[in-house]
Amino acid sequence: MKIIVSGGGTGGHIYPALSLIDRLSKNDEVLYVGSERGLENKIVNEKNINFKALKIQGFERKLFSTHNLKTVHLFLKSFKQSKKIIKEFKPDVVIGTGGYVSGAVIFAAAKCKVPTLIHEQNSVVGLTNKFLSKYVDKIAISFDEVRSQFPKDKIIFTGNPRAQEVLNEKKQFDLTQWGLKNELNTVLVFGGSQGAPKLNQAMIDSIEQLNKKDYQLVFVTGSKRFEEVSKALSNINVNKNIYITPYISNMTEILPQISLIVARAGATTIAEITALGIPSILIPSPYVTADHQTKNAMSLVNNEAGLIIEEKNLNSLNLVQKIDHVMDDNKIREKMKINSKKLGIPDAADRLFNVVKDLSK
Repeated sequence: MKIIVSGGGTGGHIYPALSLIDRLSKNDEVLYVGSERGLENKIVNEKNINFKALKIQGFERKLFSTHNLKTVHLFLKSFKQSKKIIKEFKPDVVIGTGGYVSGAVIFAAAKCKVPTLIHEQNSVVGLTNKFLSKYVDKIAISFDEVRSQFPKDKIIFTGNPRAQEVLNEKKQFDLTQWGLKNELNTVLVFGGSQGAPKLNQAMIDSIEQLNKKDYQLVFVTGSKRFEEVSKALSNINVNKNIYITPYISNMTEILPQISLIVARAGATTIAEITALGIPSILIPSPYVTADHQTKNAMSLVNNEAGLIIEEKNLNSLNLVQKIDHVMDDNKIREKMKINSKKLGIPDAADRLFNVVKDLSK
């Protein structure tokens, strides 16, 4: 098969695309079309995947603005470029995983009469996928809650392919490299690649309490915020049971070692933790479209697989209380683990691959 994949802007759109590409056979030829400024330009190129970049940007909420006029111009230009790329590459299927760049690519593919598929990771439809749903052949979803937001006859439930990639990871990280113990229960606190300022502050305020715990913690600050966290902690003793790092690039190797994760509620995170059955305390980002992270989180909370703290209510007191609630009770942790695992889709990449294969016939 010859396949074009497009998705970008955030890791939530990029990593599912990469997981699907990883599932393809060696005989399949892949072209990834992303944006010049998006994270995908760096991440995809590092994977040595054939990559083409389009100059495109998203809309501002303010409808009439110079920025939005430029956005329309760039979309039309990218649409024409996408048609040219499609005619030259001659794909059997074109797949979009979200982000504004996929809008131009998938729309162009539909107009070129090439079979198309979009993958929606969240429990609330993104604007790009909402627009594309009228034109594509199939729509793969990861949450049942999103069914009512798409044309029923196009929907196929696949789950998020990132789940299968995490589950199939053969390497297991040695925590002693960080001065921690492999046999000790470990909490991972992770606010995303950019970091979450309010979560970081709650952790800074909690360090003296967490120093005394009989479990250990890995605190990921986010690359941009590591220096400010280090400065804030410069006069505070950090015990050997806590390891602080700006970023983890090999997350699939770390996660099997984790007893509890404190994190945002992005679709990729949900897919990863449910694949492995990791108990979670979720702090949804309030800065995302239609508050979709809260809806993602509630899919776990309603099934007793996770707990939630709204960011506006987050502080050191309730953060430590919630962590202790899970970590100090093996029965609670085991129940959450079982319930989380029930929600996982361990063969999500296979399911999505089969949809692609059917479309290519």
